[in-house]
Amino acid sequence: MESVKVASIGLGWWGGTLAEKAGEAGLELVSVFARSREQRDEFAAAHGTRPASSLDELLGDPAVEAVLIATPHSTHADLVVEAASAGKHVFVDKPLTLVVAEAKRAIKAADEAGVVLQVGHNRRRQPANRRLKQMTDAGEFGVIHYAEANLSNPRGLNPRTGWRGDPAESPAGGMTGLGVHMADNLNYLLGPAARVSAFSKQVIGVSNLDDVTVASLEFSSGPVAFIGTSVVIPDIARTALWGTEAAAWNEMDGERFFLQRTGEKERTTQPVDVLDTVSDELEEFAVNVRTGSAPETGGAEGLEAVVVLEGIVESAATGRVVDLDEVRSRG
Repeated sequence: MESVKVASIGLGWWGGTLAEKAGEAGLELVSVFARSREQRDEFAAAHGTRPASSLDELLGDPAVEAVLIATPHSTHADLVVEAASAGKHVFVDKPLTLVVAEAKRAIKAADEAGVVLQVGHNRRRQPANRRLKQMTDAGEFGVIHYAEANLSNPRGLNPRTGWRGDPAESPAGGMTGLGVHMADNLNYLLGPAARVSAFSKQVIGVSNLDDVTVASLEFSSGPVAFIGTSVVIPDIARTALWGTEAAAWNEMDGERFFLQRTGEKERTTQPVDVLDTVSDELEEFAVNVRTGSAPETGGAEGLEAVVVLEGIVESAATGRVVDLDEVRSRG
């Protein structure tokens, strides 16, 4: 398959990761843009490509077939709309947007332009999560009653500068950058969530962001669930399901898998593969662009994660249980 020619918009830490993985995934990086001329010149030199002097120049470049967006969350909708209007396919880092109305605007623009829109919810691709999904679909859990997902790390002990440390870009602390992965995992495994109740606060207050956020969710399929995230505690990366027949855990960000059947007193370690999920999602993006097929985490899936995120932010701010169908109806 001929390489898809892509341009990077947003050249920070994650933009660099996407650029590094692009070549492994059937994508050819042909242009880059950031507001800082120095940053885009350095990035282009490091990745053997050319800098664009403006966003208009990049989007007007006929050599560019698609864009990789890794910019502040609040800019995603506008950039998706502009890229789609220019006929460019779009891969955008998660979350798709911060609120439902903006997600719908981005999705509409991509649909009307007939371009691929893929959202970077890569963690559902872990073979351990695929195993949880297979067990769910096969009925191996029996009736699923409870789920738990937690993605936390201590990076907030050394607070980031710039937009990643801005509460306006990361409402509900780590939920925007970390926990939203787990919202997508649970949506993938259990279907849409119906209601959410959340707390988010600073405990030690080492940065402007909330230290810890927790959310209780009720899913339309029946189970209740917990999502937790903190930016000041040791690493946790877990997705787990409990049912009447079995329980299973994806631990250590997909590196370990545990299973416990009803009647067994202890969980046992199960073999599980490990996958480079970023390369995997970019490989799919290349195929989608070339074939016109729909991505696994397209606009609809990205929107559902935003529904949960907006509901969590609202519940934490108001202290009330939020009806997620009401959130879905916005915009």
